[in-house]
Amino acid sequence: MSNQDQISGSVERVTYYNEENGYSVIRLKPDNRGMLPFKYASGRDELITVVGNLPEVQPGEWLKLTGQWASHAKHGRQFQAQFCEQSLPATTEGIKRYLGSGMIRGIGPVMAERIVNRFGAETLDVIDHEPERLLTVLGVGRKRVGQIAKAWDEQRAIKDVMIFLQSHGVSTTLATKIYKKYGDTSLAVVQNTPYQMVRDIHGIGFKTADKIAQALGLAADDPARIEAGIAYTLNRMAEEGHVYMPQEELEPEAAEILGVEAVKITAVIDALETSDFIKRETISYVVNRNPLSVNREKTTDYGSRNTAHEIKEERAVYLTPFYYSEIGVTQRVKRMIAYPTSRLAVLGNRLSVIGEGKQLPIYPFTQLPLTLSPQQMEAVQTAVTHKVTILTGGPGTGKTTTLRALLDLLDGHKLTCALASPTGRAAKRLAEATGREAKTIHRLLEFNPGEGFGRTEENPINADMIVIDEASMLDLVLANNLLKAIAPDSHLLLVGDIDQLPSVGAGDVLADLIESGVTAVVRLQTIFRQAANSLIIRNAHHINQGQMPETPKEAQDFFLFVVEEADKAAEMLVEVVQKRAPLKFGFDSLADIQVLAPMYNGAVGVHNLNLLLQTSLNPPSGHKPERKLGGRLFRVGDKVMQTVNNYDKSIYNGDIGRITAMDIINQTLTVSIDGAPVVYDFLEADELVHAYAISVHKSQGAEYPCVVMPVHTQHYLMLQRNLLYTAVTRAKKVVILIGTRKAIYIAVNNNKVTQRHTALDWRLQR
Repeated sequence: MSNQDQISGSVERVTYYNEENGYSVIRLKPDNRGMLPFKYASGRDELITVVGNLPEVQPGEWLKLTGQWASHAKHGRQFQAQFCEQSLPATTEGIKRYLGSGMIRGIGPVMAERIVNRFGAETLDVIDHEPERLLTVLGVGRKRVGQIAKAWDEQRAIKDVMIFLQSHGVSTTLATKIYKKYGDTSLAVVQNTPYQMVRDIHGIGFKTADKIAQALGLAADDPARIEAGIAYTLNRMAEEGHVYMPQEELEPEAAEILGVEAVKITAVIDALETSDFIKRETISYVVNRNPLSVNREKTTDYGSRNTAHEIKEERAVYLTPFYYSEIGVTQRVKRMIAYPTSRLAVLGNRLSVIGEGKQLPIYPFTQLPLTLSPQQMEAVQTAVTHKVTILTGGPGTGKTTTLRALLDLLDGHKLTCALASPTGRAAKRLAEATGREAKTIHRLLEFNPGEGFGRTEENPINADMIVIDEASMLDLVLANNLLKAIAPDSHLLLVGDIDQLPSVGAGDVLADLIESGVTAVVRLQTIFRQAANSLIIRNAHHINQGQMPETPKEAQDFFLFVVEEADKAAEMLVEVVQKRAPLKFGFDSLADIQVLAPMYNGAVGVHNLNLLLQTSLNPPSGHKPERKLGGRLFRVGDKVMQTVNNYDKSIYNGDIGRITAMDIINQTLTVSIDGAPVVYDFLEADELVHAYAISVHKSQGAEYPCVVMPVHTQHYLMLQRNLLYTAVTRAKKVVILIGTRKAIYIAVNNNKVTQRHTALDWRLQR
């Protein structure tokens, strides 16, 4: 430490911050206490450039830094910080800046000036030891005194956690979240059971906890570490959509992550099964011997398969909730199908299908007011005569018309129907399309944070038929909770496009139900004349059939801008969103246009496009509050998206809104989602990302007037037919592709869909 220098001062601005490793470039205003070496001080108001791995700091914060001076060839003199202590300022001006920086909830710049003007250099001692004296300051009441005192105590406790984390090379931005979760036991949890944080705190992953654990001396092959590594590996697979992981894949992957021998993974898996953390089962499936085939079909009917196939078995390792969800869906679907009575029995024997163009009479009650094709009539008849029915088909094939006819039929016979979709956006679309109330599945099931679902087996949904739209988005766990709440004599109709991307959550429920053969399935295939006039719909079907989309010069709703270079494509995309599309079609750049990208990284990836679009569509200005939180700069007016289910706020993964307010003093921001204000603490801002551009996966269930999508060979790995098809079918009025024909060709011809590890179809067939 003898060859190192120390400096202190307040943060003037943050030039750069990397949220992954904490590497920062800040400009520091030095204090007046002689801590800046004379040989580097040309004036007391000079700003110092500081670089190093630092906690996420805000302008106005006071830092004491230990490190060395260096000279950079391009950027000049810098202080390379090796240790950072977020200390308290000593001067009245420093105290004003510190208190006014937003660090202490309840104090903003104006109030900070009043308090410091009243108490001077004693201010921090007053807050620390005699907070009741703050009552003598204009505008400070007892409520605010309590708020300030509590925030001050929290900051002091958080500092202990920060120092500990920093000493082990972990970003201290997590300290506040840790304290909020564990309170006075924070340090004990971090020191003694660091892997507990992975389960308890959003934003803390296995790698962070593992870094702490190993710094504390935990052996690489300690069973607690291996358990956490297995859980991490299984959870990562679940995030990719898999319900289970074959043990022959789990062992080497977990071993590589942990840096231990695979045999040690095997022993811990056995112990985890005993503790009920995981479940294992042997799954049998048929695999094609053709090495070029990626298709896999689970089966129990081995005798019916021809010799071109062989039977394989794999040891499936489940996280326990997924295991019981798969068992639950299987049992409840089978029970509904086998149940002897039906609430729609009154309709069962009265349906007769007539030729195309004729109406479907239901004697002696009423007639359907809508004209249906034979295939649509079949769908209506199937839905009322089968307990579990799937209605699928691409855009323009009449799914909505069929559903409206079915609902009219039920209404005519005074039969009840509950409509729902997995997301709020999809539920809103369903309500608009049918003219009837539609809810999210969570609302239909009367979900209450802390209490769970109000609708269960003991208190099922009171409806003769339950209709779930956008059923391709239905993940396994939600499907299980839904089926729990459906009485066995009710009917279930799942409506969705099987050719779209599967659910974001684990499982492939719609595809597995179809594959199992136990449910009734009607696939609408005829594109109706009115829909066929839409180039969007025609091209969606072209793409789905492995054909290139049409992009004629006279097109009115489907466009391709050919741009070869990725950087130039990003520039063109911003111009299209900001100027060209609004000028030609009258669209609002934020409300009507949604950019969908195949990948997150790269020049035309989600991350870079969000930076470019934020700069062009919502630039900084003096009247717009902004704050850097979790490595992202949030500004009033920003378009943002929720990334996790937050049941306390009744908002869900994929919900999109706009930041309408930001309270720097009380450290909150307000987001308007579907017209309702949702208040976030700054600590919760890591649940939000910018949504000027989002991934195609996150767009499921939504519909936008205009979709703009980069399609470039830079995204080669993600260029798949169902991804491009899903993006195109999200647009109501206009699709604009920006990129290369080669990239589109790659996507259209890549129908190799990643096989998810699920066993629902196998269980249903047994």
